[in-house]
Amino acid sequence: MGLVSAILSLPLAPVRGVIWLGELIQDQVERQLQDPATVRRELEEIDAAAAAGRLSEEERKQAQQAVLDRLRPAGGTTAPNRKE
Repeated sequence: MGLVSAILSLPLAPVRGVIWLGELIQDQVERQLQDPATVRRELEEIDAAAAAGRLSEEERKQAQQAVLDRLRPAGGTTAPNRKE
């Protein structure tokens, strides 16, 4: 039965490969977006733009909030407290 199912599912191999690649890319993007160095750099760029007058105070707050919102898990819940 394993041979028959392997032969029948062979045409789906490229689709599985594309799905796997997509998941791999998504994981990497999520890691980069939540990297503390990336977040800090983006917040510094926002502050620099506000200091240069390219952003109003309201725009600065909105941009900072958008960066910080990426750090929160989906669903708006906070991460559980870990005991160290």
